[in-house]
Amino acid sequence: MLYWLSSLSEGGDVFNLFRYITFRAGAAFFTALFFGFLFGGRMIAWLRRVQKKGQPIRDDGPAGHLAKAGTPTMGGILILSALIFSTLLWARLDNGYVWIVLLVTMGFAAIGFADDYAKVTKQNTKGVSSRIRMLLGLAIAAAAAVAAASLHPAALTGQLALPVFKDVLINLGWIFVPFAMIVIVGAANAVNLTDGLDGLAIMPVMIAAGTLGVIAYTVGRVDFTEYLGVHHVPGTGEILIFVSALIGGGLGFLWYNAPPAAVFMGDTGSLALGGALGAIAVVTKHEIVLAIVGGLFVVEALSVIIQVLYFKRTGKRVFLMAPIHHHFEKKGWGEAQIVIRFWIIALILALIGLATLKLR
Repeated sequence: MLYWLSSLSEGGDVFNLFRYITFRAGAAFFTALFFGFLFGGRMIAWLRRVQKKGQPIRDDGPAGHLAKAGTPTMGGILILSALIFSTLLWARLDNGYVWIVLLVTMGFAAIGFADDYAKVTKQNTKGVSSRIRMLLGLAIAAAAAVAAASLHPAALTGQLALPVFKDVLINLGWIFVPFAMIVIVGAANAVNLTDGLDGLAIMPVMIAAGTLGVIAYTVGRVDFTEYLGVHHVPGTGEILIFVSALIGGGLGFLWYNAPPAAVFMGDTGSLALGGALGAIAVVTKHEIVLAIVGGLFVVEALSVIIQVLYFKRTGKRVFLMAPIHHHFEKKGWGEAQIVIRFWIIALILALIGLATLKLR
């Protein structure tokens, strides 16, 4: 919105700053962060008042989680409010990629909100049917995939870019849309599965988002893409503003979500942020790199899939409990120990993913 101020510039004045993505990205970060600090406490007090009993806790989960009963959920509203407000304020609103990522985020947030609302009002951990959530998620992802394909340069439409291998493209054709749907829905659900301990999901989300933001800015600049030998996707640089707002809002939320959490992110936040990561990967043509950058989320999701399939086949369990962070809880690891170690893993994987820009 404030980008229009750049039109008032005559060169060399303060209004000229609004032309620069990096300036607006920094402003978006601090706007979202300030928003979180300003409204976080009030929003948590409101959630506690309206929810009364807070998020229901699974009886079959780790025993230590029963002490968290009464903690309000839907804290993702705080992140998303800061994120959306800051993005609309600082991003170019004539950029289609920004709207794709924003609308995917809000769409999955709506699904997550409905699920959280059902859990809180019924005091039941089941919430909305998984089939309904999946169908709605696929519909949102399909619309995003079609929109992204229509905005991509003709040479990249329907193509899958491979990391490391320079100028290598795999023509998926019509398969690109279902492939992109899997990426977006898979990312949303993987982050959702990871969100099981205080602070566990939000920091890896911010790390992955920051990495994808750098990639988005890089592939949006023709000079950078020529130097690095990656595919140029004009316009994706504006996504850096969305990512900066996400990190600012995420830090504002983490202030209250750090152990012991005053509020849980809930499906409202985890599905929305996961969907956002998937959408960014799709519009920047870095779907495979997302699997590296978000490798922690991949492992969490795979642990659930492996556990379910193996149990159905043999009646036995591979892990003491899935997702895998609960397995380590059962083995006696402390919650803070698991969270910090998983943060470290997320950072290492992000650096590996970022290195693919240079490795050609």
